[in-house]
This record gives sequence, C-alpha cells and structure tokens, in this order.
Amino acid sequence: MILGKEIIEKLKKEMTNRSWERYIKPLIYDEKGSNEEILRFFAPNILMAKWVKTKFGLDILNIVQNQANIKPKIKIDVIDGENRTKNGKKKDSKESSTILNPSFTFDSFIVGQSNQFAYTTAKSVAEKPGEIYNPLFIYGGVGLGKTHLVQAIGNYQIANGKKVIYTTFEQFMNRFTAHLKVQNMNRFREHFRECDVLIIDDIQFLTGKEQTQEEFFHTFNELHQAKKQIIITSDRPPNKILGLVDRLKSRFEWGLMADIQPPGLETKISIIKKKCEIDGIELNDEIINFLASNMGSNIREIEGAIIKLNAYSGLMNQKLTLEFAHNVIKDQIVQKQENISIDDVLEVVAREFNVKISDIKSKKRQRVLVTARRIAIYLSRELTTSSMPQIAVYFGKRDHTSVTYAIKKVTKEMEVNNEFKALISDLSRKINSIKSKID
Repeated sequence: MILGKEIIEKLKKEMTNRSWERYIKPLIYDEKGSNEEILRFFAPNILMAKWVKTKFGLDILNIVQNQANIKPKIKIDVIDGENRTKNGKKKDSKESSTILNPSFTFDSFIVGQSNQFAYTTAKSVAEKPGEIYNPLFIYGGVGLGKTHLVQAIGNYQIANGKKVIYTTFEQFMNRFTAHLKVQNMNRFREHFRECDVLIIDDIQFLTGKEQTQEEFFHTFNELHQAKKQIIITSDRPPNKILGLVDRLKSRFEWGLMADIQPPGLETKISIIKKKCEIDGIELNDEIINFLASNMGSNIREIEGAIIKLNAYSGLMNQKLTLEFAHNVIKDQIVQKQENISIDDVLEVVAREFNVKISDIKSKKRQRVLVTARRIAIYLSRELTTSSMPQIAVYFGKRDHTSVTYAIKKVTKEMEVNNEFKALISDLSRKINSIKSKID
C-alpha cells in the first residue's frame, strides 16, 4: 500500500510551492491509524484540517487510487490544541464552524489610507467580539477587500476556539427558503443563532426579500442580545440599500460602519508584491507599476491578471517583460479604456492643476497650462481609445504631430523624474477610479 508520506511528496508536484509549504507539508501521516479503508493525517489546527480536506481531499484520493488501486476514506484530524482528537473522534463542538479561506488573515491584508480605518476596526472586533462595534458594517465597491477582512476576523475567532458562521446573503436566503418548504425552521434557526460570530456577506441583495428580512431581523436580535458578534458587508451603506426595512436599517447602524475606498497607487503596488510573494511569482518593478497604473481598483481583477501573466509565461516559455505583460492583458486594459473619454481625462487633470478645462484646450502658453496640456494629451492616448488625429482635433491641434511631440515630452520627463512619473501614475489611478465608481 502506498504510504502517506509518499502522497504528500506527490502532491508537491501538482501545486504551487506556497500551497504545498503552507497546507500539505505540515501534515503528519498516521501510519498506525491508517489501513485500506481509512487513510488518516493530522494537521496542526482545525482550520487547516478542514481546508485540506475540502481543497485537497479529492487530489489525495486520486493519488491513492492511481498508485494502490484502493479507495479509502480520507481523514484529516487535529493533532493538538483544544480540539485534539482521540481515536478519530472530535471532542469540540466548534467543528460546525464555516470553512473559510485560511489565506485571508490580517497579516496578508495590505493596509493603506483607503482601508486603514476598516482594518483597524476589524482587528478590534476580532480581539473583542461582541463587546465593541456590534454590529460591524463594512461597505465598499467590488473587489476592494471586504471579504478578506471579515474572513480574517472569522479565522482569528476559529483559531481561538469560537464557532463562526460565514455566509453570503444569497446563501442565507436559499437556506431559509429550503427549510421553510420542509417546515423545519427550528433547525435553520439553531444553525444561525447558536454561533459566536455571524458574518453575512453582500447584504445588499436582501432588497425586496420581505420574508427573509423578517427572519434575519429576529436572528439579528437573538445574537445581539446574547452579545454574539454580527459582521455585515455591503457595496453601499444601509441608508443607500433600496427596499431595506427601517428596523433593520436602524439595527445596522447600532454599531460601527466602516468603508473601504479604492486603493491608491502605492497600496496597489504593495498588494501586487504581496500576491506575488504568496504565489511565488516574480514580476519586476516595471511590470508591477504597469499593472498598478492600468488595472483599475478591483483587487480581484489585478490578482487575476497576475495569475494570467504567470500562466502564460510558463505555458509559452516566455520571460516576463513589460511588452509581454502588455500583450497578455491588453484586452483587460482596452475594456477599461472604452469606458473613458477625453473629457474624463481633462476633468481630472484640470482639478489636479487647479486650472480651467477651457484653458487647457486653449493656445495659452503659461507654463502650468503647457504642462497640464501635455499630460492631458499623453493620458488621453494611454487611457482612451481615441486615435492620434482624434486627440489632435479635440485639443485644436493642426495635425497629430503636435500630439506625438507632447507624448514624447511627457515620456522623456517620466524617464528622468520619478516625482513626475508618480504624478502620471496617480492621475491614471484617479481617472480609472472615477469610471469604476460610475460603472
């Protein structure tokens, strides 16, 4: 029969080094407790045990079937701590906690000005659940890190032996409907009300769901009165959620509301570097700055672009260069460009330099206007789908040679002046952020 340690080594070839080091390498094979019917491993804690069983259980089983032609049950137990196993039986009732993404921790969350308050608040709630800021309501746009933060709270609590239930509002509603049909509401209520921490993601989808709102209202009251922590996320504050009944709106505002804004350039660069570190991907500073400046503010989209670049590089045996990166994700960049107009560019540039848009488009030669005009032309070419002749017409130029000259001047200045380069990147971010909010 194939040994457990051989399985662990074989998994190493089928996953990233980071995943193997973090989740598989720490496993200990229980040789005495394993046989042809049960294959048992021990993990350092309950969180890792559940994650390995969920994410890699099928991979382990496939290896065993291919190597030994048997199909045992895969058991991942906990080797120590409060949840220590004896004879394969769990002694802790906290096993019913939700399976969360173990990589969503406070240590892996990149903090910047855009999310500092939400991060600090989330840490305070994790350390003193049910005591302060109850409920905690975190809101912000898509892909800005809300789920990461609330799951970090959940992971922290599970590690401290608490029962955590994490669910999207859609899942809550579907579960409610299913139990209602079979007239088994006691079991539904027991599941959601007998926990230490309840996390509801995307609460904005409760619009128009009157029966579900009613049930959630009573669940909220039960937990709050028992001093259990309630954490809610949404893409907007409670007073902006259409169809939300007043009594729920009032309760959501009992605790603390924290918003997450689109990240600035420096924060996005830090996020990209952290993602590369976690996944073992090497990107040079030029590519990192390119992604941060041109990929908008949705962190999930940026992470997807990084994974795509790494995959293409490996499959095509190509070195990761700026030109290669641009070609691989050009469709994602173009998609954003189609939503941006020259008017959008002018609005941001004029506000940055505190000048009128009409003056930028004029033939005035004051130094500040010349600089603003060249930057506006450069960004119009970089961020919009407008052609050189179209840009020339917009700015009242005789032909596109003037546009080419302005672009060359800006490009040359960026090569020798880091502050100027940072200004261009910041303006790009602001323009993309405006369009992201509108979309």
